[in-house]
Formats: sequence, structure tokens, C-alpha cells
Amino acid sequence: MTVLLAIGTGKGLYLARSEDDRRSWRVSGPHYPMNAVYAVAIDQRPATPRLLAGVTSSHYGPSVATSDDLGESWQEPEQAPVAFPADTEVTLERVWQIAPGPAAQPQRVYAGTQPSALFVSDDGGVSYQLVRGLWDHPHRPDWGAGFGGQAIHTVLPHPTDLATTLVAMSAGGVYRTGDGGASWNASNTGIKAYFLPDPWPEFGQCVHKVARDPEDPARLYAQNHHGVYRSDDGGGSWTSIADGLPSDFGFAMVAHPRRTGVIWNFPLTADGERFPPDQRCRVFRSADAGATWEALTDGLPAEPFYPSVLRDAMCADDAEPAGVYFGTRSGEVFASRDEGESWAPVAAHLPDVLCVRAAQV
Repeated sequence: MTVLLAIGTGKGLYLARSEDDRRSWRVSGPHYPMNAVYAVAIDQRPATPRLLAGVTSSHYGPSVATSDDLGESWQEPEQAPVAFPADTEVTLERVWQIAPGPAAQPQRVYAGTQPSALFVSDDGGVSYQLVRGLWDHPHRPDWGAGFGGQAIHTVLPHPTDLATTLVAMSAGGVYRTGDGGASWNASNTGIKAYFLPDPWPEFGQCVHKVARDPEDPARLYAQNHHGVYRSDDGGGSWTSIADGLPSDFGFAMVAHPRRTGVIWNFPLTADGERFPPDQRCRVFRSADAGATWEALTDGLPAEPFYPSVLRDAMCADDAEPAGVYFGTRSGEVFASRDEGESWAPVAAHLPDVLCVRAAQV
């Protein structure tokens, strides 16, 4: 079994490969040195997996690069693959999310951007078009910006209902479409925005990440700006699952690729204190959809531990048992080959880790 781990950082993309059931890793890179890589995807629908990376150059601007040989070579189109139409009078700042579509749409790829917008590709991620239904939403002028900017950072196409897609943004909250993107509804009932005059608004929440259950597509898990939630009705309503965690603040939320109800979270102390509670490096896992949580620490650094883990800097692979990975803003990357029971380092002293993605290839 070969597992590829893609690590996007503030100064390039690194690729780690394991060919011994994730016991050891060989790291290459940086690819696109000095480019910030906020988004990476490993599209496993083609016969040979396609890698897609949202790269941002301080000189040339943002782009999406692709590789069809597992990172040996990379391609970019001559024209910007993701660009706002002229009539929007807006310029793309960066690509925050790249999400392959469902199996029934083998060429469909989504991109979430800053400023908050959704783009769709039907040529495997080479060129993209703006989803006007969301861009023209009457709420858009009132969407705010999180600490990291105003961006759509989560795109979750439904695995079987091709007309249904969910997105989440900072700061605006969760939105859903059931008609292929023509119209969108805010879906934030039950998610608190304590920093607003009305803490229970229709929209305006600073949702940090949403994950979908692998067996029940209507079950979703969300890490909010203070708040951890579950929805059992596709995002129609949300209930808190923060009890049992040392803090309800954080960025990451990861669902198991096959087992229903299994999720991982990396709590931070608070929005004004962005390091782990008690300065302890702990991944928390729930096996019952957030009803209870357990701390996983075997092999992780002892306290004190201060780095944070960003919203896309934690992921799971599709192996058996599932591997779990996270990277820190201090450039460390850790892997578990047994669903979090034990951990081992993959890399250290990298630039700040912005995103990680892993898959069997």
C-alpha cells in the first residue's frame, strides 16, 4: 500500500510518501517554493489520481496547479483558471478550498475562494466558472471577514444527490443549495455568533469547518468560532456536541472516511488564546457522533505545546484502518496509522502548515 500525504504550507507544497503501511515517510519539496498553498485535493476518480493545489504567488497572484503523475510534474493553464468576471469588479485573492465532485460527475471540481465565492469546473479542475446563484445572494453584501479573511473554506457536494451542495464561510455561516446552485439558503439555525448583537442570527456566523458523515449524508459536523455542532438534517438545524471537549474553540473537524459517527477535533483554548488547552497536544476523537469524546496523545509531544492546527491542516486517509494526520503552524506534521490511537512524526521544521490531504495512490 502506498499512501500520499500532500502538505500545503506558507512557502510551498511538500509531498510525503509511505510504502510500508505508513510506518515511514519520504518527503519531497517544496513544489512551488515561496507560494502559499492554502488548498490541496487528491482526486481519486481518474485512473491515475490527479493532484490539485491552490497556489498563491506574491508576484503572479493565485492559480490552481494540477499534476497527473503524483507530483513529478505540474501544469498550469496560460490564463488564470479561477477568475471573477469583469462585471463583478472583484479580484481573486486566493483559493481556499478545492473539492472533487461526486463519482457520478467525474470531471466536476469545486473551488471556494477569497473573497467568498464558489467556482465550478467541469473539465477536471483546469478551468472554472463563477456560481452566480451564490454570488448574487442578497446576503452577500453583509458577509463579514474572519481573522484570516473572507473566504469559502468548505465545499461539500452531496455524494448522490447531484443538485445538493453545502458550503461554509468565515464569516457568513453555512449555505445550501438543492437546485444545482441556482438558489441558496442560509442554514445556521442553532449555531451561535456570540460576537454579534443578536447571537442567533440567520447568517453571519464564523463557521470554521464542516465535515460530512460517510454513511449518513444528512449528518454533518461543524467546528465554529466557539462552538462544536452536529446536524442530522443536512444542515437545517444544529445542536451542540461540545460537552466533553476541553474547549469549544478550534478550526479542524474531520470525519472518518467509512465509519459513521467517528470524528476527530483539535481544540484550542479560545479565540484570544490560540494554543491548546493546558498547553497539551491532544487530538480528540468521538465514536458516537459527538456524544462523548476521548483524548488521544500516545506519541504526541509532551506539554508545553503552543502551536495551533488550522481548519484544513487535519485530515484522514482512505486506508484500513484509517490514517489521521495534522500539521501545525510551527511546521510539524504528525500521522497516526491506527485512527488516532498512536502518533509518529512525518516532518518537522517546515513552513507553517496550512492544509494536509492524504490518500492511497
